[in-house]
Amino acid sequence: MGVRLSNRLAPTRSEGDHDPACPVSIHDMTVAYHRKPVLWDIDYAAPEGKLIGIVGPNGAGKSTLIKACLDLQPRASGSVRFYGKPYKQQRKLVGYVPQRESVDWDFPASALDIVLMGTYGRVPWCLQPGKKERTLALDCLEQVGMADFAKRQIAKLSGGQQQRVFLARALAQDAKIYFMDEPFAGVDAATESAIIDLLRQLKEKQKTVIVVHHDLQTVPTYFDHVVLLNMRIVAAGATSDVFDNESLQKTYGGRLTLLDQAANAVARGGRT
Repeated sequence: MGVRLSNRLAPTRSEGDHDPACPVSIHDMTVAYHRKPVLWDIDYAAPEGKLIGIVGPNGAGKSTLIKACLDLQPRASGSVRFYGKPYKQQRKLVGYVPQRESVDWDFPASALDIVLMGTYGRVPWCLQPGKKERTLALDCLEQVGMADFAKRQIAKLSGGQQQRVFLARALAQDAKIYFMDEPFAGVDAATESAIIDLLRQLKEKQKTVIVVHHDLQTVPTYFDHVVLLNMRIVAAGATSDVFDNESLQKTYGGRLTLLDQAANAVARGGRT
């Protein structure tokens, strides 16, 4: 899998050790807020064409991991590559569905307007989306059961409907890699079922989908691979191999001890 659990005895890896054919590779990434570590020494290579769940307790750095990969959060150290290149060179290959709480739902845009944003990478910078893009956007809304709400202002949609619209935008982008930050949070059962069906369709198309997820009970059903995260990667691999009681105990217990170790290391400018 390309995962390294960092410790004093672990061999140092170079960025070149990651396969350039890997959809997402993270090398020695650390993220800190005001010198307090949030993610520490992350090294991970995502398998292609899989549904990957990122799981861990509140405050473990799950959303920060996604944002740091997408240059939305500064990294204290380390690098991220998408098929061997930095994000700024591969933007068209990467789709992102943020947490609903991070979106300004009062923005004066319809559901169709939001989905059309996913087509901007296909349109020359000097032009507006045309008939072809509108047809694509409407088709994507149809796929998520929102075609009848195309003209509805996004603030007037329910939470589940808003989430479906953002999934439609990601579909319109036709990316090869998708990051989704808790897409199942706060949605009804019908929307959750629709979302997982959509994710499985993306997998069938050999897309790589990385999802921040909080419901441990559905992890074995939803995801092929899982990353157990608690500031560091505790375990990562096929869900059937690493999603067990021992790994979950390590992930959800002992966080304070690990945080103290990391904070001391950042203060010293090194690692334990």
